[in-house]
Formats: sequence, C-alpha cells, structure tokens
Amino acid sequence: MTDVLIVLVLIALNTSLLPLALDDPEIAHYWPNRVGGLAAGAALALVLLIRRYHPMLAMSVLILGGVGADNAQMFVWGSATPGIGVAVYSTSRYLELRRALFGPVLGVVLYLVALWLTPMDSLTIPLWIDFAFYLSCLVAVWWLGRLVRMRVYDMRELKARAERLERARDAHTRAVLAEERSRIARELHDVVAHHISVMTVQATAGQRIIERSPDRARQALLDIEETGRLALSEMRRIVGVLRTPQDEADRSPRPGVDGLRDLVRQMRETGMEVELRIDGEVPDLAPGLDLTLYRVVQESLTNVLKHAGEQAAATVTLVFERRTVTVTVADDGTGPAADRRTADEPGHGLVGMRERVGLYGGDLDTGPRPDGGFEVRARVPVEAGSGR
Repeated sequence: MTDVLIVLVLIALNTSLLPLALDDPEIAHYWPNRVGGLAAGAALALVLLIRRYHPMLAMSVLILGGVGADNAQMFVWGSATPGIGVAVYSTSRYLELRRALFGPVLGVVLYLVALWLTPMDSLTIPLWIDFAFYLSCLVAVWWLGRLVRMRVYDMRELKARAERLERARDAHTRAVLAEERSRIARELHDVVAHHISVMTVQATAGQRIIERSPDRARQALLDIEETGRLALSEMRRIVGVLRTPQDEADRSPRPGVDGLRDLVRQMRETGMEVELRIDGEVPDLAPGLDLTLYRVVQESLTNVLKHAGEQAAATVTLVFERRTVTVTVADDGTGPAADRRTADEPGHGLVGMRERVGLYGGDLDTGPRPDGGFEVRARVPVEAGSGR
C-alpha cells in the first residue's frame, strides 16, 4: 500500500510540474512533448513497485530512463528525481551492507553516464553545482535508509531477546517449581513411610497381645487407626503437590473392569463390532490395577477404530486365573488399512500401555496376527495389585 501511494504521489507531482515547466519560455523548448512526458513520468513512477525486491534495478531504470526521456524532449523529472531518491533509499534499506554499498557507487556511475549523454547546452546550472547537489542527496537518502534498517533490526533483536528471556524465565520458574514439588513430595513420602512402619509394628504387637491383654490390643488398633489417618492425610498432600492444573480438571471416578461393558457399548455405537468375553471369576483388584486393565482395553479399541476403521470387528477377552490376568484385544483388520500400526512402529498409545502394564510387573505383546488384523495381549500378575 505504501508503494502504491508513493507511485500515485510521483505521478501527480510530475503531472503538476509539467505545465509549469512548459509555461517558462526559456526552458519550454527543451521538453515540447507534453503527452510523452506524462506517459514516461507515470511509467518511471511505476518502477518503484519493485523497489523492495530489486532496488538496484529500480534505481538504474529511473536514472537511465530519466536521461533517455530528457533526451527525447519529455519532462519526467517530477517523478524521476524523487523516484531516484526513493530507489537509493531502498538499496540501503533492503540490502545487506556489502550489496548496499554498490547503491551510491552505481548511482554516481549512472549519473556520469547521464551527463555524458546530455548535451551541455541543456544544462541550466553549473556542472559542479549539479553534481554536488546530486551526490549530497544520494548519500543522505542512502544513509537514511541504513539508519532505518539498523533501527528495524535492533527492534527485532530486542523483541526476540525479550521473548527468549521470557521463555527462559518461564522455563526456570517451572524447573524451580518442579524441583520444589519433588523435594516436598520426597519429604512427605518419608513421613508416610514412617507412619506405615509404625502401623506395621503396632499391628504386630496387637496380634501378639490380643489374647492376654485385649485392652492393650484395642488401644493398638486405635493407634493404628490414628496413624493410618495421618498417613492418608500426608498421602493426599503428596498427590496435591504433584497434581497439575490439568489433573484438577479431571476429578471423575476412575473406571475399571466393571466399566468395560459400557466401553464396548460406546464402541458399538460408532459402528464397530466388538465382542467382550470374561473368563474366570473377577478377583478383588486394587484400584490401580483395575484402572490399568481398563486403559489397555480402551486404548486398544481406540487404535482399532483409528487404524482399522469402523468396519473392523474386534474381540476383547479377559482371562482371570489364580495368579494372573490376561487381556487380549484382537481385530480382523477388514477396515481401511492405510495407516495400520505395526509392532515395529509403536505409537504413544502402545508405549503408554507398556508402561502401565510394566508398573504392575506385567508384559505387553503387540503385533499383526497371522490370519490378518492386529492383536494386543497383556499379562499381569494379580498378586502385584491385589487388594485382598
């Protein structure tokens, strides 16, 4: 928008100066071509539209075009003279220093060429005055462009530095906060461990004296209850220290094996055929293990829907044995298989499942099935997470 405005101003300037030049009988005979002057002046002004991308070319065209139009008896200096200044400014504003230095040099060379092509009798002022004025204007606009370039560069550098400092400050704050939270959590962990140790000693003592001293055993149970409450309170503090704002937003009850039927029903509503099989008696699972089994099935079915498509069919099987539970999620792979995941290219979901299962001493195997499709199999010891 700025370049268009400059072009319009120069065209208007040349158009307004042309009648004034032709009204002076002493100089009117140099530029009798009025229409040509208007057209050439507008054409030279339009050259400035490329000044940001090709400033050297714009400056050369303006100087040589101005001289050529002048020799063709067309008045164009209303647009060419200020246009040359704008072009020289652009060479120092938009080019690096090594290339920008050629701007004034090229300007002087082209000026001398213009003088050589211009008849001496057409000069209205002494040559040295004209050259000194031209050179001073050339250096002034070039230096102005250089100052603007350095100013813009400094502002960008200051802005980038401020952003870097802000990011470094935020990162340092997060690191300090995480370190402090970790330190507090370790200290609270030691307190909880101490309470649990006390509870264990009290329970052992109560068991030994329950027959010969019921009152002391009852007091031991009360002490265990009080110590347990303290341990639970400290544990809540640990969780509060480590909890992030995102965790605060999710306070819904944690699902488990009992919620698998609802999960399967939701998947069926998407159009995917899912069958759920549970073999054996479901033991009293610890909440963490119960959640892990649910997440393995949920992530596996999500991967089936994502990579095998809605037309795929999946089978979810949970086998509860005496000491282990095996979760198997297998699909037939009949849906769109453009983005099927293989065992050699695990995604974040498979990595997360492996971490969850490994936390309870289990193993996770994933890979394509021999008859087509994909299978996820997790085997976890029940004792590791048993709540009994």
